[in-house]
Amino acid sequence: MAKCLSSVCAVNHVVRNDQFLLGILAAPARRALEREEIDTLEKLSDYSEEDILKLHGFGKNAMDKLKNHMKEHQVSFRERYT
Repeated sequence: MAKCLSSVCAVNHVVRNDQFLLGILAAPARRALEREEIDTLEKLSDYSEEDILKLHGFGKNAMDKLKNHMKEHQVSFRERYT
């Protein structure tokens, strides 16, 4: 029977906020936000809609769901500067 080496497990353990947007977005879109360390609506509001759409795993469907959720919580994307 294999044993877990506690020192290895402790080093590799990463605390993640898997609950952020759970039930709102599919896993690929949530992982895309996680890779950018976006785990709150406040952090999300620092990005433009175009920035988020560039993330791998994020598409039109995910964006529509995200915008509806943000609107319900009175949060919006940063305006894109040209």
